[in-house]
Amino acid sequence: MSEFNAPNSSRPPRPVATPCIQVCTVDGRSGLCLGCLRTLGEIGGWSKMTDEERARIIAELPARKERLDPALRF
Repeated sequence: MSEFNAPNSSRPPRPVATPCIQVCTVDGRSGLCLGCLRTLGEIGGWSKMTDEERARIIAELPARKERLDPALRF
């Protein structure tokens, strides 16, 4: 059986993808990127984070949008 036909359970889990949407502007008041809603520290450290850390950040993103001025939200 080739790796392309292998059952899903034998494949390694996919890492949590970056939420980056190529809109890289940081709001000075909140410290959040207007595109992905992460902090500069989170953006810079993303590749070194565990999947659990990344998943926690992804789960927080919807609530972070409320921290932005409504005129700045996408």
